Amino acid sequence: MVSVAFINPLSDEGKSLVRELGAFEGVRSDNNELIHIVTESRSQEISDDAFIPRSYLDLAVKRIEWYAKKKNDRKFDNNQYEFLFNPEIYKFDLIAYFLLCQAVGVKSGPNSRESRVLVESQGKIIEYRLGKLVKSERNEIVNNILNSLLSSSTHKWTFFEDLISSKKLKLQDMILDKGEIILDRDDFLDRFSSKIKGRKPEKMYEALIGDRVKELVMIKMVMQNTEDYIQKVSEKSDREIEPNPILLELADKISEVLVSSVQSYGFGGGSRGGSIKASALNPKAFPPCVKKVMEGMKSGGRNDAIIMFLTPFVSYARLYPSVFSENITKQISDIDPALSVVQNEVLPLIFGAAERCTPPLFEDQPQDKVNLNAKLGFGMHENVELKYEGETTWYTPMSCEKIKLHLPSLCKPDEHCKKIGNPLSYYNRMVWIIRKESKKSASNEKASKNEE
Repeated sequence: MVSVAFINPLSDEGKSLVRELGAFEGVRSDNNELIHIVTESRSQEISDDAFIPRSYLDLAVKRIEWYAKKKNDRKFDNNQYEFLFNPEIYKFDLIAYFLLCQAVGVKSGPNSRESRVLVESQGKIIEYRLGKLVKSERNEIVNNILNSLLSSSTHKWTFFEDLISSKKLKLQDMILDKGEIILDRDDFLDRFSSKIKGRKPEKMYEALIGDRVKELVMIKMVMQNTEDYIQKVSEKSDREIEPNPILLELADKISEVLVSSVQSYGFGGGSRGGSIKASALNPKAFPPCVKKVMEGMKSGGRNDAIIMFLTPFVSYARLYPSVFSENITKQISDIDPALSVVQNEVLPLIFGAAERCTPPLFEDQPQDKVNLNAKLGFGMHENVELKYEGETTWYTPMSCEKIKLHLPSLCKPDEHCKKIGNPLSYYNRMVWIIRKESKKSASNEKASKNEE
C-alpha cells in the first residue's frame, strides 16, 4: 500500500518523516536516488535533462510547473511529469511539499496567487495519485485518511465550516440528516434503510455518497489543511528577523514559473483577426453596445448594463481577450497577480461609466459595488482582494443573443457586427484592423518620405 504521506503530507506519518529527513542542508544538491526514481518511473517521457528534477528544490519547482502547464498549455504532455505520481518518490515529494508551503508562507503570504496555486495543485496531485491506484487500495487509503481527519463517526455540518466558507466544499455535495453530514455506509443504512422504497439502500448509498463523496471530502480537507499550514508559517515568519534564504530563493522561482506560464501560454491563441494579446484598452475598437453604456445609462436597464454586461467585457478585453479562442478557465490573478491593472485601469473605467448614469449608479445603489466585485470573481465583498478570489466566478462577456434578449436597447449593430457573436470578438477584430491600418499608414508615410 502507498504511504499515507504520499496523499496527505500533513498526516502524522508525514510530519514524522519530515522530522527524520528534514534539514535545509542539501536541498539544492543533486540526489542520485531521486534522479533514479524519476528516470525509471513508468511511462516517464524525458526528451532532455531539463525535465529531470535533480534535487529537492528542483522537485518543488516541478510540482508547481506541472500544475501551471497543465492548466494553461493546450499541448501539455503529462508523461513528462509522470514521476510525480510514482509512489516511490514519496519521501522526496514530502520534503518538496513542505519547502513549497514554507517558501510561499514566508515570502508570498496566505492570500497570494502563489498560495492559491499551491493549494489547488495539491488537490489536483492527490486526484491524479488516487487515479493510479487499484480500487481496493484507493478506497482503503481514502478511508484511512478520512478517519484520521475526522474527529468522530458523526459530524455536524459546522465541523466543515472552513471548507464551506472557502467554497472548497458545497453543502449540496453532501447528505445531511438532523444537521449531521453522513459519510459512513453503515450510518447511512441505519438512518435511511426504512425510508427508501423501490431501490436497494446499498445502491442508494453508492449513488449518493460512496467513494466519490468520501474522496471529495478528503481532498478538500487536505487542501484546507495546506492553506492553514501556509497561514501558520506566514504568522511565524512575521515574528522572525531573517527568513531562510533557500525559502526566499524557492519563492522567487515559484513566482517565475507562474509568470512564465502566463507569458508562454496565457495569450497564445489566435483567431481570424490574428494573435490576441492583453494590452491597454482601445476605446476606438469598442462595439456600439459598449460605447452606448460608456456614455451613461438611464435608470431602465442601468444596473444590468454596468454590472452584468460592461464589467465582464472590460475585464476580459483588458486582461484575457483570448478567452474564447483558448477556452482555458483563468482567474484574474493568473494574469494580474498584484491586481494593479484591475485597480488602476479596469475598475476606474467601469466606475466612470457608472458615474455617467442617470442617476449615478453607485450613488443611488452603493450595494451594487459588491455585485460588481462578484462578477470579477472576488465574492460578495466591498473590496477586490486576493484573499476573496475564487469565491465567485469571473463572468465571461455576454453574447450578442443574450444582449438582444435582456438588454435590447443596447443592440444597435453597425457594419462590423455581421457574423460577430460576442462583443469581445468584435473588439478583438477591430483592434486587429486598427493595428493593420496603422502599420499600413506608417509604411506609406515612410515610403513617401523616401521618395522625397
